[in-house]
Amino acid sequence: MLEFRVQDMTCNHCVGAITKAVKHVAPQASVEIDLEHHLVRIQGEADQAIVQAAIVDAGYTPEPVGN
Repeated sequence: MLEFRVQDMTCNHCVGAITKAVKHVAPQASVEIDLEHHLVRIQGEADQAIVQAAIVDAGYTPEPVGN
């Protein structure tokens, strides 16, 4: 599992944009987002660097958590 803290994720539009970005680079992965705590969790086959870059490309600032 990958986990990122994304402090600049503040609304449902952000959730949609980040989910779309992650699914683009890891289509088989499961994406769980906790908007209240600014956390994005990805389960499944996903490369951390590629996922992090996709979130950055979507306009957000992901910080890996516990990895």
